Amino acid sequence: MLAQFTAVFLLHLTAAADSDLIVLHKGDSSLGFYSPDGKLKSKVKLNQHPHEMVFSPDRSQLYITENGTMRIENIAAGGNSVAIVDLKNRKKVATVSTGSFRRPHGIDFAAGSVFVSTEAPDRVLRVDLKTRKVAGVFEGVGRIAHMVTVSRDGKTAYASNAGSGTVSIVDLASKQTRTVAVGKRPEGSVLSPDGRELFVANRESAEITVIDTAKGEAVGRIATGNGPVRIGITPDGSTLVYALMHDHAIGFADAKARREMGTVKVEGSPVSLHLSSDGARAFAASEEIDAVHIVSVPERKLIRTFKTPQGYAPDPVSELP
Repeated sequence: MLAQFTAVFLLHLTAAADSDLIVLHKGDSSLGFYSPDGKLKSKVKLNQHPHEMVFSPDRSQLYITENGTMRIENIAAGGNSVAIVDLKNRKKVATVSTGSFRRPHGIDFAAGSVFVSTEAPDRVLRVDLKTRKVAGVFEGVGRIAHMVTVSRDGKTAYASNAGSGTVSIVDLASKQTRTVAVGKRPEGSVLSPDGRELFVANRESAEITVIDTAKGEAVGRIATGNGPVRIGITPDGSTLVYALMHDHAIGFADAKARREMGTVKVEGSPVSLHLSSDGARAFAASEEIDAVHIVSVPERKLIRTFKTPQGYAPDPVSELP
């Protein structure tokens, strides 16, 4: 039985290894399509400095925030749009304007809508995909609403406020917001598969805050390496995987025991982290050296690093469906 399981698992890993990758080029303002060994096959041009992306549920489309600045520290008006890319035909099919809400950054999908966090002013927006217009504006979030995670039922949004050290919990029906103090410079967050806990990566306090979503309060802390910025969780809810920007590593933590289990060194400072759909592989990028990393989650081992063209500044990376 064990031999059969091992064979199936290895076959699954091999299939994952053969998947093409998509890489968002923050510096080149484009979406790149890459072979598994890192060859750039094609790209789609986007508006200036795209930052984050999320799939539609059927993974046929990709929604991308076109922020307009390279980093949140840059003082500029920034952009005001969300791109929609058809992944099958590999082309941009629409641009959704966010109007006076500029510097869109974080993005998530839930209940038929796209949710976006903006930094100028700090808001959470709901984008209706049928009309391709902003259909809801949610105030009361903290300073520099950097990333947003939305419950799968589309009832609650969690905005990480990088400038306030807080997470805003937004009731999307009533538009009521409550604030939870977390660590220093909260950035990426992820919900447990059952939706009962939200894990928030705090870049400058080397920790992950655990929020009980029913209580709406912080209930735990996981000490990590330095600079956790983006975070994912395996489908069984057992393992948190995150990019450690300052330690030049990918970290792994036991979500139940709430302790870090180990790290894997990578080149440069990883700024992004996405998991494959089966949770077997982690994809990260070090934009300052134009490098993409692929890591085995079960083995906690670096599989491969490849370079994008110089100056492309890769950020989020994912497998192509």
